[in-house]
Amino acid sequence: MIKHSFLFVVLWLCSAAALAQQGAPDGEWPTYGGDLGHTRYSPLEQINAENFSDLEVAWRFKTDNLGPSPEYRFQATPLVVNGVMYTTGGSRRAVVALDARTGELLWKYALNEGARAANAPRQLSGRGLALWQDGEDTRIIYVTPGYQMIALDGSTGRPVQSFGVEGIVDLKQNADQMIDLATGEIGLHSTPIVAKDVVIIGAAHRTGGNPRSRENVKGYVRGFDVRTGERLWIFHTVPMPGEYGYESWQDGSASYTGNTGVWAQISVDLELETVYLPVEAATGDYFGANRPGDNLFAESLLAVDLYTGERKWHYQFVHHGIWDHDIPCAPILLDIIVDGQLRKAVAQPTKQAFLYVFDRITGVPIWPIVERSVGAGDVPGEWYSPTQPMPTRPPAYDRQGVTPDDLLDFTPQLHSAAEEVASWYKMGPLFTPAVVSNIDGPLGVLMAPATGGGTNWPGGSFDPQTNILYVSSNSSVASLAVVPPHPGQSDMAYIQGNAATGPRTSGGAGSSAGGGRTEFNAVAGERPVSSRGRPPIGLRVDGLPLLKPPYGKVTAIDMNEGSILWQIAHGQTPDNIANHPALVDIDLPRTGQNASVGTLVTKTLLIAGEAQLTTDPDTGERRAMLRAYDKATGVEVGAVTLPAPQTGSPMTYQIEGEQYLAIAISGSGYSGEMRVLRLP
Repeated sequence: MIKHSFLFVVLWLCSAAALAQQGAPDGEWPTYGGDLGHTRYSPLEQINAENFSDLEVAWRFKTDNLGPSPEYRFQATPLVVNGVMYTTGGSRRAVVALDARTGELLWKYALNEGARAANAPRQLSGRGLALWQDGEDTRIIYVTPGYQMIALDGSTGRPVQSFGVEGIVDLKQNADQMIDLATGEIGLHSTPIVAKDVVIIGAAHRTGGNPRSRENVKGYVRGFDVRTGERLWIFHTVPMPGEYGYESWQDGSASYTGNTGVWAQISVDLELETVYLPVEAATGDYFGANRPGDNLFAESLLAVDLYTGERKWHYQFVHHGIWDHDIPCAPILLDIIVDGQLRKAVAQPTKQAFLYVFDRITGVPIWPIVERSVGAGDVPGEWYSPTQPMPTRPPAYDRQGVTPDDLLDFTPQLHSAAEEVASWYKMGPLFTPAVVSNIDGPLGVLMAPATGGGTNWPGGSFDPQTNILYVSSNSSVASLAVVPPHPGQSDMAYIQGNAATGPRTSGGAGSSAGGGRTEFNAVAGERPVSSRGRPPIGLRVDGLPLLKPPYGKVTAIDMNEGSILWQIAHGQTPDNIANHPALVDIDLPRTGQNASVGTLVTKTLLIAGEAQLTTDPDTGERRAMLRAYDKATGVEVGAVTLPAPQTGSPMTYQIEGEQYLAIAISGSGYSGEMRVLRLP
């Protein structure tokens, strides 16, 4: 009797756990992550292991004419409700409504913002939009490149006149700070999030490796009334005097330091009426002498009240960040069973390849997170935190830090050459701080994961039926170093750079993190020479990556246990590796690819595309693959060919009993396209 009672309790707990986040409902996809907890899960199962490879194109929608020029970085995840697909697209960030069965264009809306858009730090089509419904009233909410929020009638595509000023709310105004309407460096790539009748809007800025100034726009988060556009609340992610956390900004640095926005996707628990905000780094990704202290709420997971914006709890992942470890993706809300108890949890994938897991009601870690000592650096004037928080469970799901054992080792000769390149750099564990780059060495710190992750904006996905979380990661490496800026380039003492190539120049509007070219310091472009000779340019060995594979992974994590269930190398071996003359006699395993790609979980499959083109050895065709894995084992069970890399995250929906799979693709030479697949 006791055994049966225990079994009943366990089954009841499992059933209750499954109720919290069921993924995308009723064969639709009503919000960016499928549900407000960003599980990216759908219970659909018509497309399965037996037929995935048979998928064919149902329809395609090219975005070329949705702006003055084609877009080659199309990252949107579309929404599907009532048989209509809604998405942003094109270089002007237009909104379109499409017949989800045929791809027929139903309506289009675009706003020409002129100089305001040209100066925007986050350009192109962004990652999508949000949808709100109340009876017959359907509204599409999105943010323009120039940082204006627009509400469109879902049936006609016309601005809702009762929202803001003729359908528009200027997000550069009513922001508790002065922001230049044309040149203010603030925008948003991610989508708004709509919960009940509240729209929550984050903020993004230019890449922070080479800031022009220690001063910048602050990335405050705001809630708005979805019916009127009225501001309901604002949360100061850089606290004002008298607010919680202000003392963590020493020497008055809160008054001028900016950034600390939420550029990633936001999650909401409707039952708890709680919003989960993944906050980015403060001004100066790699140099923080101008902002001494821990710097709350930079690089924190922050829980606030849906209706008031009041702080409920927070946890800072990085004290005084100088590694660009801003939180890049949506927190995942999940109900799990830990030690026989049902726990309402929130799990946050990160650039540093840690998964931080908390009770989403209290903010208490599900498993201990320990403050561990980390080494201080020697950059003049820098402020260093003596400890950083590190989860004890789950274990890190990708490489952290660099040791000699991580270096390229396909052959003894290549390993020796990798050691020579690495000798110009400092190696160390996670949270090894930057050095001032020196022409005689070290040129920098070998930082893994690199500034782009680990995991970046695509984030992870979660299966509420099995309580397994899936996350892709980039096993990357970068040089972490600072140098004095060129005259007039910045008012900070140091910015990102390298003694052999000079300070980084701005990546420009709309550039990705770490973007931009480098310049030689020497006269007439001559490379500097040290006492050791010419230093290496780049972290490669005869055209091969400095570190050994895998270069990209997908990891399955059992969230009841906090343990890794399986890991696979995701992505075909790149051509430059597969065809390298030094490796012709080596039987290479699949290496995976340097990318963090979005995943989708269905009833039976884990689905993820490739972010690089490779050559089909039989046909010579250049293609990327959309792959399906058995979600319990990681064994590949099917694949279909794509003409361009996955650049958005896949989603799925069903209409009249037929399941569709949609994915945004684009890349060099292939402009943005929404490609929709179905079975023959």
